[in-house]
Amino acid sequence: MNLALFDFDGTITTRDTFVDFIEFAVSPRRLLLGKLALAPLIAGYRLGRVRATTIRTAISRVAFAGTEPGSLCERGRRFAEERIPVLLRDRAMRRLDWHREQGDRIVVVSASLDLYLRHWCKAQAVELICTEIEVDGTKVTGRYVGGDCTGAMKRRRILERYELDSYPVVYAYGDTDEDREMLDLADKPFFRWREGIDG
Repeated sequence: MNLALFDFDGTITTRDTFVDFIEFAVSPRRLLLGKLALAPLIAGYRLGRVRATTIRTAISRVAFAGTEPGSLCERGRRFAEERIPVLLRDRAMRRLDWHREQGDRIVVVSASLDLYLRHWCKAQAVELICTEIEVDGTKVTGRYVGGDCTGAMKRRRILERYELDSYPVVYAYGDTDEDREMLDLADKPFFRWREGIDG
């Protein structure tokens, strides 16, 4: 059994799902207020002065803080069932099937949110490492449990969970600089579907 590590957004899907989910799960009024509150941060991100991790973290806080967990979980389930299927990359799904046929252990490793990824991964019978939204009692805080699962955090969480030396071959698939540390762990890295770190 080999190990296959897959980034989600842009690798398994044709585009980022984070913003799509925010627009799907958050009320129009809260979206508008959030855009106004985060306007300076969003402008800084577009100018390249604010990191993606910073903007994602801020958006999640504004979008989800105070939400009832069951309701948000249900919206995540619906998003996984209704929206993700139309975003899937055929090439990626064929590769997932190939790894299944080989009997490999498949893990999605993503900065995207557990709110919808856990439902999609369960349906696909694959394992998941991702950004997790914190629940405090009966309310969602909007904060991340253990931080944003990207870059070096992807590497750390993979190594915490899996003993890589126990697998004959480790495959990894990614499409951005946020996947570099994960790709570096692999015997066979694929960057934007071309074998090698640089594609």
